[in-house]
Amino acid sequence: MPKYIKKFLLAFTLMLFCFVVLNLIFPLRINLPYAQVISAKDGKVLHSFLSSDEKWRMEVQLNEISPQLLKAIVQKEDKYFFYHLGVNPASVWRAVYNNMRHQRKTSGASTITMQVARLLYPNERTYLNKLSECFRALQLEWKYSKNEILVLYLNLVPYGGNIEGVKAASIFYFEKLPSALSLAECVSLSIIPNRPNSLRPGKNNDLIKKERNKWLQRMKKEGVFKETDINDALNEPVEMKRQKAPAEIPQLAYRLRKTYPLQTNIKSTLVTAMQYKVQSLAYNYSKRLALKNIFNASVLVVDNQTHEVVAYVGSNDKNDLLHNGMVDGVEAVRSPGSTLKPLVYALAMDKGLLTPMTCIADVPVNYTGYMPENFNSKFNGNVNTEFALSHSLNIPAVKTLNALGVPTCLDALEKSGFAQIKSDQKKLGLSLILGGCGVNLSELVGLYSAFANKGKYSALQYVAAEGSVQKDKEKGVEIVSPASAWLVTEMLNKLVRPDMPNGYESSLRIPKVAWKTGTSYGRRDAWSIGYNTRYTVGVWVGNFTGQGVAELTGADVATPLLFDVFNAIDYNAEGKWFVQPAALNIRLVCGESGKVPASFCSKQIMDEFIPGVSSTALCTHLKEVMISPDEKISYCTSCVPITGYKKKLFPNPEADLLAFYQSEHISFLHIPVHNPSCIRVFKDAPPKIISPVDKSEYVVDIKSDDKLMLGCNAGADVQVIYWYINDIFYRACGSDEQLFFTPQTGRLKISCADDKGRNSNIWITVSNQ
Repeated sequence: MPKYIKKFLLAFTLMLFCFVVLNLIFPLRINLPYAQVISAKDGKVLHSFLSSDEKWRMEVQLNEISPQLLKAIVQKEDKYFFYHLGVNPASVWRAVYNNMRHQRKTSGASTITMQVARLLYPNERTYLNKLSECFRALQLEWKYSKNEILVLYLNLVPYGGNIEGVKAASIFYFEKLPSALSLAECVSLSIIPNRPNSLRPGKNNDLIKKERNKWLQRMKKEGVFKETDINDALNEPVEMKRQKAPAEIPQLAYRLRKTYPLQTNIKSTLVTAMQYKVQSLAYNYSKRLALKNIFNASVLVVDNQTHEVVAYVGSNDKNDLLHNGMVDGVEAVRSPGSTLKPLVYALAMDKGLLTPMTCIADVPVNYTGYMPENFNSKFNGNVNTEFALSHSLNIPAVKTLNALGVPTCLDALEKSGFAQIKSDQKKLGLSLILGGCGVNLSELVGLYSAFANKGKYSALQYVAAEGSVQKDKEKGVEIVSPASAWLVTEMLNKLVRPDMPNGYESSLRIPKVAWKTGTSYGRRDAWSIGYNTRYTVGVWVGNFTGQGVAELTGADVATPLLFDVFNAIDYNAEGKWFVQPAALNIRLVCGESGKVPASFCSKQIMDEFIPGVSSTALCTHLKEVMISPDEKISYCTSCVPITGYKKKLFPNPEADLLAFYQSEHISFLHIPVHNPSCIRVFKDAPPKIISPVDKSEYVVDIKSDDKLMLGCNAGADVQVIYWYINDIFYRACGSDEQLFFTPQTGRLKISCADDKGRNSNIWITVSNQ
């Protein structure tokens, strides 16, 4: 082997050894803090946060960059980048020669790799630091591939001020992603890093254009790009100027930042066009409401097929600091008003408690002191389930929840992701169905989306998922059956209802949706949640301060915005609607009760029911009674004479409905008094004491002779009620009469008995004021 080769190999080995040793002593450390970026599903950057070192340095990968931009940068900065080992010897000798010849710096020898080294380890430009830069460049080439080094350069290259990297530059100067840049824009970005002070966008655009065109002409001669493309680029104006940092979805951005603190690029599920459309609708609509002292609104739109949130408006105007515009209304815990009623009716139908035509008495009730009222403080008597839900009646909903059981409803809400309700479940009772609990808009939208998905709940998705991950999340948890979900949907799809917004009754702009409104106590929150086969939309309107407004109702304030959103995002829908499940069937029921008809039911209507689940109890709205020929005495089976009587049908209302008829002076055919000679003792259906309230404490002023009222609900066949206090007879009265008594202090037993011997008892505590 020739000596010069041996010397070369020895020198090379010595250099390699030195490099390895230095590499161990001075290891390469790269820990770049990136600005966190939240983008839409199509990649559009909607919001960004400064990096920990206060830079707009947005991480980018090669597949996100226009090939023209890559080619322009490599051609401009280091055309031999893919061929050298980090330092280009030819460039170094050329730079040394030119600088010595002209006695000044006329050209540099930095490769892209060396520039990355300088950006990672910034120092003064001295020969010693240049040598260190070369060493770092060799380290980079040793550790990373060419593409990885190029990515580092594209993320670090400076563009003036605190803007670093081509992605940030593209967004701040052109308001577009680096994959969408034109050739002229690509070349502009390739030349600015060398002269960031003189080529300042917005201030020196003419100079930028001059330099850009000079490089375009050079690239034209070298055949880097097509001549036609370069000719078009030469004529393109330069309209660069620094824009504000993207900050369009602050509420969702902060939420995602909290959830994914270490993720630099978060691709949300938002659809850009839909987000902008819904945001604009909420903003413009809220400006009209401001005249009524209603300043805030929030909207959430979910794709029912993917469970992805496609539009998220936490606040109608994020810049309205006077009215707390930065609050996230989607996540704010508020009273839901009546928006949970559809769930309770669906659960009750799954338990066989009712069907759409089942009648419920909308009359005053008292559940251990809890006495709910309807929104308009009126009562409607017997109404069917469909009417009760479409008219959002409170008392039928409370009665249904009481029959269903609060724990059953709470379990369904917990499965549906209601966090505050889960936390407060031990404190919640019947009032939760009327808004006596805490929910947020995202939870309600998730629940209604379950109705649109055959009763299956799936958690809402805010970040775009891939393949199998998304499939796993599509399985869902069944909250209600497909049958009850469909029945509720049909009831919520009715257009003849009191919560139709004013002026919409004859409008052609009503979208085909199932929807429910809600208004919280004190008119602090107005809700409207609706869905069709494609989307579920939730709208909340009110004031983030909690201030109530007389005009604030779900029907008149929230629903118009709901309809506007549906018309904007799904106006040209194909008209598909939900298909009736095979588990449902149709039957005839009594129009007076909604139950299976008895022989006396003359008015029969169609009703949908769930075979094997829905109740098959016969109608009892009439009762056959044996009476004397003069119809003054009724008989039971124990006292009916062998002859001399007849049978007749009488109304048979429940005790609370009967009490309502009596209080409202609604006449109906009463059953005659029972045979006074009969000695039979009846045990079924005793009178129900409604006043005083069982297990309650009353504070009275004995000196002022304060009195307590005695009242009960008795059956239609009862004429006389007998009252007892501490087992001592007090007084007898008619079944529809109310008595008053002066109580003594201490624990009292209150008893009442009807004229058939049936009795009930309660205990109360009375103390002196």
